[in-house]
Amino acid sequence: MLRTIRAFWQDQRGIALILVSITLPALIGFSLLAIDMSRVNNLHNDLQKGADAFALAAAAELDGSSGSWARAERAMAMLVDNESNFSTAGRVGLTSGQPGGTQVCNSAGSISWCFLKAIPANDGTRITTANQVNYLANASPAAGELETRFIQVTVVPTGFAAIFPASFVTAGASGSFNVDAVAVAGFTSGVCNYTPVFMCNPYEMVNGTNSAGGVTLEQAAADPAVRRRLIELRTVGNNAAYGPGNFGFLEPPAGVGNGAQALAQTIATSTPIGCYSAQGVSTKTGQNTGPVQDAFNVRFGIRSSGNQFNSPEYGPAANVRKGASSGGGGNGNGGGNQCPQYNQLTFGTPNMGLPRDVTTPYMGGRMGDGNWSFSTYWSTNFGSASYPASWATNTPTRYDVYKYEMSAGLVGTASAGGEVGTPPSSCQPPVTTVDRRLLYGALLDCSALQAAGNDLNGNSTNLPVKAFASFFITEPVGGASTGASVMVELVDITGRGGQGTLDNFLRDEAQLYR
Repeated sequence: MLRTIRAFWQDQRGIALILVSITLPALIGFSLLAIDMSRVNNLHNDLQKGADAFALAAAAELDGSSGSWARAERAMAMLVDNESNFSTAGRVGLTSGQPGGTQVCNSAGSISWCFLKAIPANDGTRITTANQVNYLANASPAAGELETRFIQVTVVPTGFAAIFPASFVTAGASGSFNVDAVAVAGFTSGVCNYTPVFMCNPYEMVNGTNSAGGVTLEQAAADPAVRRRLIELRTVGNNAAYGPGNFGFLEPPAGVGNGAQALAQTIATSTPIGCYSAQGVSTKTGQNTGPVQDAFNVRFGIRSSGNQFNSPEYGPAANVRKGASSGGGGNGNGGGNQCPQYNQLTFGTPNMGLPRDVTTPYMGGRMGDGNWSFSTYWSTNFGSASYPASWATNTPTRYDVYKYEMSAGLVGTASAGGEVGTPPSSCQPPVTTVDRRLLYGALLDCSALQAAGNDLNGNSTNLPVKAFASFFITEPVGGASTGASVMVELVDITGRGGQGTLDNFLRDEAQLYR
């Protein structure tokens, strides 16, 4: 009997079954946990990818222009097609909607969103209902769309039911909970190969109106009748306030040097290297006394007084007709076998440059009405040469006429006084890779910026840009370098209302921040 008991005690057959029986609940539990973790992770990934896609689609529309909120909503509703799996509802499509673009925070379909003017500097700081007021854009679309830089998208919490019985571990515990996802995306816009110049927006709205007859910048850019208004851009004196139509200078790109001469070179060159962000530019003071006149006038085939722009990148435009004759007896574009300085030229009859507007009713006499003597200019310079029939009834912009002279082969045609548009052969060869008669710069709402405490006469930083613009310089810059006026027509702007001619300068990008 004792031997039988001892044999049974020492018999190990079937022990694996016992061990499996003991560990089987733990194995099953860990397996269920692994499955649940994989399911919930996949669900969260689906939701996060959906939130990211919604945020990126919306952010690409947040260019600060009117209607950007509605366009952002439309992009989320029309461009994104995602779904989630493993929720209690099974496979669910993630959708949005278009509630109108009038609310700074709203929701539709599977998501909610808020338009933000800023985000926390620290990535670890979450935007919550408690601190959201610090980052929300203005609730009014008119003001809020202008300052919106980011959008926060939150996916509506989605139910998840775990397979693992949570109550087995803790009495009363539930295996059901919600999973959500949040994404923050923003829009960054900038330009490269731009001159370090800023202009105070001639069409800035102040208290609902402006000195340009109530026309907005977007309306001006879209309407040729308004674009042909001649604008006088002026610098300002020390400590003077900037207003619509003033211009100044931005911080030049690194590596070009300091001082007035270095700044003038970046204005005069045909190959600028500066890149500027719409989210913030910095002004450069103390540089308004340099050879600014020369920097602009080399574009017209006028030699600088110090002859400092003496290399091909400072060459003139292909068409430099300006209504001038030289003191040497020839026309102003090379007569007397010289590259003339400004003070060696005489402007006026019998030659004629692009004339100014007949009247200047806007912006305190510094913006014309858009009516200029096209017929007199044409007959003086080209006699009976033909031009587009539509110009007989609709006055063209000066820039359109300038371009037509080149496309129609009229640049070399002599005017009644013998002037041609061909640059002087004794100057640098003309630049044909870019249009040298166009001036590029950042448009700032100077009045609003100064009202907010920004000193444009100081080295201000991170000034938001209304738009980047191009202007056609209609005539050489006369007078002293300080206070000199630059006569221009608006050609195009970036963003809403623009004609797309500046797209090759743009560096637009929507990116995720959270």
